[in-house]
Amino acid sequence: MKSRTRIKICGITRSPDLHAAVDAGADALGFVFYPPSPRFVALDVAARLCGEVPPFVSRVGLFVNAEPAVVRETLAVVPLDLLQFHGDEDAAYCQQFGKPYIKAARVRPGLDLVEFARSFSSARGLLLDAYVEGYGGAGQTFDWSLIPRRLPLPMVLSGGLTPVNVREAVVKLRPWAVDVSSGVEAAKGVKDAEKIAAFVAAVQEADAQTDV
Repeated sequence: MKSRTRIKICGITRSPDLHAAVDAGADALGFVFYPPSPRFVALDVAARLCGEVPPFVSRVGLFVNAEPAVVRETLAVVPLDLLQFHGDEDAAYCQQFGKPYIKAARVRPGLDLVEFARSFSSARGLLLDAYVEGYGGAGQTFDWSLIPRRLPLPMVLSGGLTPVNVREAVVKLRPWAVDVSSGVEAAKGVKDAEKIAAFVAAVQEADAQTDV
């Protein structure tokens, strides 16, 4: 029997979007602490939003090559449950904050994902995103055939997922979790409640299809 696919809605910047994601059944919410991102949230806003998250929904902070002091300052103000590192951080960097973390891999031909995952054995999971210029997948999908059949860490699939293609992704790849941001937006940093609900429903349909 297949485990239920967990769902993370990333890039939360507004209270209505947070509640739409929670009401739809999201397991985790992502808050972006990377200033160049259009989904960046200031510490006071993130702290207020995280205070609205009900129990048993994880609060995830996304960082890209941040100075350690910046991460520590964020943790002192914002009650995060999990850290997500999207830059060129190594394992020693990621585990210095005393918080569980996941590490993003920018998937491209030639990247050995098994070896990459082994180099982050302290991570709780490996997030697979598209390789583009800059950081973040820019809403782009990648070639799913590049994903090995077995990875030594739980797989979080990201990169261009939408309510239209996530069902196929879950059926084909059976990831531990899926992560979406731009695929459920009305505009950059502004979520669409109907798209969120459709995305969650598509994942649930895929789970029902594979739970045999």
